[in-house]
Amino acid sequence: EVQLVESGGGFVHPGGSLRLSCAASGFTWDDYAIGWFRQAPGKEREAVACISNGDSSRWYSASVKGRFTISSDNTRDTVHLQMSSLRPEDTAVYYCAAAPWETLVVFGATMTGQFGYWGQGTQVTVSS
Repeated sequence: EVQLVESGGGFVHPGGSLRLSCAASGFTWDDYAIGWFRQAPGKEREAVACISNGDSSRWYSASVKGRFTISSDNTRDTVHLQMSSLRPEDTAVYYCAAAPWETLVVFGATMTGQFGYWGQGTQVTVSS
């Protein structure tokens, strides 16, 4: 059974940093891609960043590129999202999700629907 558990959310002032973690189990690590997605109140869920565990290919949305870094810790089956220079518009529930890399037709902003396994989400609030 695939399980994804997020941690690391919280409250931070604008310009601050947070690191989210996604602990994964139940699948062959190198065969999967792990993505981070977020959903703000009243908005659709959007893709933020994604990494292929097998070859470390990475993708970032334009709104976070240069501020967020996704990394994969193969020894602990955990993917991290390091978030810096946070802005109020980054406030959302952040979810990690997994999908077999070979099934991803799109590796970009519209990839959300390709992910079938989701964590429960963690709240990130950026406010002064």
